[in-house]
Order: sequence, then structure tokens, then C-alpha cells
Amino acid sequence: MLGLITTKSPKLEDKEQVIKRINQAAKYVPLDRLYLSPQCGFASCEIGNKLTEEEQWAKLKLVKEIDEEVWGE
Repeated sequence: MLGLITTKSPKLEDKEQVIKRINQAAKYVPLDRLYLSPQCGFASCEIGNKLTEEEQWAKLKLVKEIDEEVWGE
């Protein structure tokens, strides 16, 4: 599991940079055994990390977009 999307900041990661990091990991582990996810859940937003619900959904949308582009589904 590659936790390449942070839940600590509302800023969206650069999609191409995330894909580059996935491809780097795929040099060591077959791509079909790798998965992308946020680093941790969004529960910490309640007590300290200032992400709105919309920003959280944007992070998950980014994960889905990258997943479709890299793994093709």
C-alpha cells in the first residue's frame, strides 16, 4: 500500500509526481501488487487537520483518477 496522498494538508498532490513515485515503487514490487491510498484516514481532521469535507472528497477523487490512469479500471 502506497500512502502517497496526505490527509494532513488540503493541497492536492501533483498527479504526475504521484504516478512517478508509483512507477519507482514498481521497480521493486510488481505493479499488480501495489495499491494507492491516503496516508491515513480523515478522522484526524476533526481534531487538528483543517480539511473541509469538499477537500477530503477531492483527495479521494484524485486517488481514483490516478488509480484509473495507472491500473486502468
